Amino acid sequence: MDSTSPAHESAPLEDLLARRHSCRRFRPDAVPRATIERMLALAQRSASWCNAQPWQVVVTSSQATERFRQLLLENAGAPPSPDFPWPREYQGVYQQRRRECGLALYDSVGIARGDREASARQATENFRLFGAPHVAIVTTDEALGLYGAVDCGAYVANFLLAATSLGIATIAQAALAARGPLVRAHFGLPDSRRLVCGISFGFADAAHPANGFRTSRAPLADAVQWAG
Repeated sequence: MDSTSPAHESAPLEDLLARRHSCRRFRPDAVPRATIERMLALAQRSASWCNAQPWQVVVTSSQATERFRQLLLENAGAPPSPDFPWPREYQGVYQQRRRECGLALYDSVGIARGDREASARQATENFRLFGAPHVAIVTTDEALGLYGAVDCGAYVANFLLAATSLGIATIAQAALAARGPLVRAHFGLPDSRRLVCGISFGFADAAHPANGFRTSRAPLADAVQWAG
């Protein structure tokens, strides 16, 4: 095969997409600053509408992570206050996929179906940042509305792949987006910033059962309609 062929060039991307997963337990070891900067530099190449690059990111390390973790745990029971509306409803296949993902997680950590107390404890792990030594808080400019958030979604996807390419595990967390005002106040962000999500990252605890399952992907026929 010609080394310049599209099939050959897609192989590294295919490998990264296959290896990336949502890590739900991290080792406490800090990621070297140079590695974090490399991740950020790669993600900075993300495409955006009119090249606006609306993402701004707060990255925590060391005691800053611990202070933020404690703040989240202290407010774990607070009513959600997201900057962007939650999905109104999961219906049909979307609800099915959501349920399958949740059950696979619960099965991996030994939570029986219907055990609400255990499932609530697992949900609280979101606010523990799954033990990660770092978190990246991704925000967009309020005036850019939905499209700023869409651009940030592309940034998040590339951040996850960049991290995977450098041996760093990640999990993008919508749960943190439920604490928009709290997060802004904690990090001194202006009201004009809207919280898209958080990304906890570090080195995966490969032995933890929560990291032992993978989600599936729908076949192309379920996602693509051909015209022409």
